[in-house]
Amino acid sequence: MKRWIQWTAGSALVLCVVVVATAASGLYLAEQKRNRFIDIKPRPVTYTTDAQTIERGRYLYASRGCTECHGAQGTGREFVNDGKGTRLAGPNITSAGVVARYQPEDWNSVIRHGVKPNGHPVLVMPSEDYNQFTQDDLNALVSYIRQLPAQQGTPAVIELPHPAWVLYGLGAIPDAAARIDHQRGPSRPVPADVTVAHGKYVANMCIGCHGASLAGGNIPGAPPDWPAAADIRPGQKSALARYPDVSLFVAMLRSGKRPDGTPIAVMPFESLGQLNDVDAQALYLYLQSLTPG
Repeated sequence: MKRWIQWTAGSALVLCVVVVATAASGLYLAEQKRNRFIDIKPRPVTYTTDAQTIERGRYLYASRGCTECHGAQGTGREFVNDGKGTRLAGPNITSAGVVARYQPEDWNSVIRHGVKPNGHPVLVMPSEDYNQFTQDDLNALVSYIRQLPAQQGTPAVIELPHPAWVLYGLGAIPDAAARIDHQRGPSRPVPADVTVAHGKYVANMCIGCHGASLAGGNIPGAPPDWPAAADIRPGQKSALARYPDVSLFVAMLRSGKRPDGTPIAVMPFESLGQLNDVDAQALYLYLQSLTPG
C-alpha cells in the first residue's frame, strides 16, 4: 500500500510538472507568435469621395460584420465580456483612432491579410472573411470608413485567460494571418445577382466562424461557453435543413430566429440583417449548391 501511495504521488507530481511546463511553453510561444513578422506584398487601396462608391462602402460596412466590433460610427465597441477573463473590444477606426496614420497599403494589409502596419498579426479580427474582397469593394469600404466623422472612442482590448493564450501559442487557436493564403489575389468581380457565383462571393463573410468549407465546428478563439458554429452545407444534419425555402432563410437573417421562433446564439445578426435581398438570396443559392456534409 505504501509503495502504491508513493507511486501515485510521484505520478501526480510528474503530471503537474508536465502541465506547468506545457503552460509555460505555450505562453512563451504565444508571445513569439504575437510579435512575429509577416511579410505582405504592398497593395494600396484607392481613396475616393465618389458618392456611389461611398454608398457601396456604407453597405459593406453595415452588412459584413464591421459594426459588430467597431460600432455603427466606427468609434469602437466591446463585443465580448463573459466575466470570466475574456474581454474583447474593437478599436476606434475613425481618423481620431488607430487608423490615423494608415497609409493606403496599410488598409489592405490589415483588412485583407490580418497584418498590422508593423508586420505583426492582428488578433481576433476575422480578416479571412475579407481576404477575397474585390479591389473595388475594398476601396469602397476604406473610402467610407475614412469619411466617418473623427470622434473619440475606445482602444482595442484583447483580454484572454491564460489557457486561451497557451492554446494560441501551441497552435490550437490560429490567428487570421495564419489561416490566410497571402499569395492569393483578390476576387474578380462578378455581377451582383441571385447566382451561385455571387453567392459564393457573399459567403466569404461566413468563413471566420464556419470554416473554409462551411462545415462548422468550434469557433477559433471564442469563449469556451459559445456554441460551435453550425454546418451550413446541405444535409439532414445541417442547420440548412431547417430552411427548405429561401424565404425562411432570409427571414432568419432578418430576425435572428429559427423557423420555430427560437433565437440563434452568437451569429452577427446586426450585420446579417442588413444584407439586401440579392445578397441574401444568392448566399442561400450558393449554400444549397455545396456538396452535402
